[in-house]
Amino acid sequence: MGNYVRAISREGDAVCLAVDSTDACARAEQIHQTSAVVTAALGRLMTAASFMGLLLKTAGSSVTLRLNGNGPAGALIAVSDAAGNVRGWVQNPIVELPLNPFGKLDVAGAVGREGMFYAIRDEGHGEPYIGQTPIVSGEIAEDVTHYYAVSEQIPTVCGLGVLVNPELTVRAAGGFLVQLLPGAAEDTIDRLEENIRRLPPVSSLIRDGKTPQEIAFMALEGFAPEILDEGEMAYRCDCSRERMERALLSLGREELEKMAQERPVTGVQCHFCGVERSFTSEQLRALAK
Repeated sequence: MGNYVRAISREGDAVCLAVDSTDACARAEQIHQTSAVVTAALGRLMTAASFMGLLLKTAGSSVTLRLNGNGPAGALIAVSDAAGNVRGWVQNPIVELPLNPFGKLDVAGAVGREGMFYAIRDEGHGEPYIGQTPIVSGEIAEDVTHYYAVSEQIPTVCGLGVLVNPELTVRAAGGFLVQLLPGAAEDTIDRLEENIRRLPPVSSLIRDGKTPQEIAFMALEGFAPEILDEGEMAYRCDCSRERMERALLSLGREELEKMAQERPVTGVQCHFCGVERSFTSEQLRALAK
């Protein structure tokens, strides 16, 4: 089980969210059998989605992040609820690339350095809000920072990291999100930038045993931070037979009749968790009606 902390400066001019998403990212790797660089990319996007989910104001809300880059991984999707629980999917789970010039997994090479970043917030009433910005690096943290600056107009710094073991399991994963609140002074910005420059990679901090609270307090060092809230998060899929029936209905009567004729039982698999549910030809015909 992963966990998160939200902290605020004593003056109320900066807030930091920090998440240990190691277990959630490990679960995604197990489900999708991703290669190392795709594990890192999907894990970063899921962690970012968890941040955005925790910033939602009402229970039952959700946020969906989608990266449509020009890299070999194809589309990546991460969905979070308002409690920070996430699930993810990637179009091409196996991508093999050389390490980047810094000796790290080439996430930008897998995602692509051109394309679009989408954030879809569904607050449960009215039409979902859809924001989109061009991909600026493909490293994901920079793309999240750019999205907040352009689409939400909130000064934000995001740090994301996933450390993958040689046997492709996830050793450590997590991130932090620092946002300035209205009224923040120039010296607040300067001090925050200096704090973040001094921070080691977030995956290294989690590997070395740092908690989300310790990471948040490091980011807000010198601001007398206080904890606003904390809790647990996990990889969690809310798929059900009813949701799959609705997905089948969207295919239309003709397609359902065709599927019913082709085989006695049709399996429908959830992209996010891999669970497969069976529908007999009689059940498909009933849906077609």
